[in-house]
Amino acid sequence: MELVEEKLARAISAFSRREILRLLADQELTVTEIAEQTTMSVSLASRHLKMLYDLGFLAVKAQFPNKFYSLKVKELKELLVVYDKVITKL
Repeated sequence: MELVEEKLARAISAFSRREILRLLADQELTVTEIAEQTTMSVSLASRHLKMLYDLGFLAVKAQFPNKFYSLKVKELKELLVVYDKVITKL
């Protein structure tokens, strides 16, 4: 349980990552599209996407020449259930 909580905390600790998660809640986007819709550079958006992917929150679909990022909804829902348990204990 502690590892799951840590993953969620790392994912949502930065405003930029929360912004990316909000954008991907509605659609698949490329790193360039994410950078265009936020105040991030492509390299910064790419770093945040890599972290979110490594944490298990994102799926990537390669369609040459782009990679499309989307949310792994099931995994996020499971983490939110855990997070809700944490909040109710506070």
